[in-house]
Amino acid sequence: MTTKIAIQGIKGSFHHQVVKEYFSENVAIDECLSFEELIDSLLSGKSDQAVMAIENSIAGPIIPNYALIDKNNLHIIGEHYLSIHQNLMALKGQKIEDIKEVHSHPMALLQCMDFLKKYPNIKLVEDKDTAETARRIQEKQLTGIAAIASKTASEMYDLEILAPEIQTIKNNMTRFVIIKKQNSFLPENEINRASIKFELDHKRGSLAAVLNVMSDCKLNLTKIQSLPKIETPWKYSFFVDVTFEKYEDFAKAKALLNIMAEYLKVLGEYKNTKP
Repeated sequence: MTTKIAIQGIKGSFHHQVVKEYFSENVAIDECLSFEELIDSLLSGKSDQAVMAIENSIAGPIIPNYALIDKNNLHIIGEHYLSIHQNLMALKGQKIEDIKEVHSHPMALLQCMDFLKKYPNIKLVEDKDTAETARRIQEKQLTGIAAIASKTASEMYDLEILAPEIQTIKNNMTRFVIIKKQNSFLPENEINRASIKFELDHKRGSLAAVLNVMSDCKLNLTKIQSLPKIETPWKYSFFVDVTFEKYEDFAKAKALLNIMAEYLKVLGEYKNTKP
């Protein structure tokens, strides 16, 4: 039976590239033009798993996606790191001087801002997806408009790369997570990373105490981000990623955090694949 994977974007997007690299078996793709649509695909059973960008080495964490995973009680079962190579592309026969607008996903525009600043007369237009923009330029034969997308997208939609590798920082990586409705039960000796959410009483030293417990339990804090609780002014949820060598260290920290925090939720326990 073929596994169906929901992605944000269309074939040729970076999410699609992650699917090709992460899943060894033959899979079907459900193309979604927003992360909300991706979540709906998973919740409705239209897809079995989903690939979701969660963090970029330049632009930082995509906090709304953590909130979507949390709100819909989904589980992170894996991760994949992808080196991002952004390219400026347009219909064949055009030069950069002919381009009046550049369309792409906001994250792609942000990652290429140093290059784009060299062309102040070009209008930047935010779009839903890098590859979908490339496809639309080809389908509608749009002249004077360029896309920022992957080399795969340029080949798939027969566009000419006007400027390759235009990302500001050449070592530009995005971390993607693999999510499901049900948790995936790995053997404990294979689990060395976890994503958790907790809420604390609003008093001095509460966060410091939690961080000390993590340190004492030999957890390596790789990311911490606060998100305000809309229904409770001045109260925050903390989304944290940790890595560890032994699962029993994480289990000990989890037991202590259950006592210390007003609320604790494990979003996923999985294998760390950071290169």
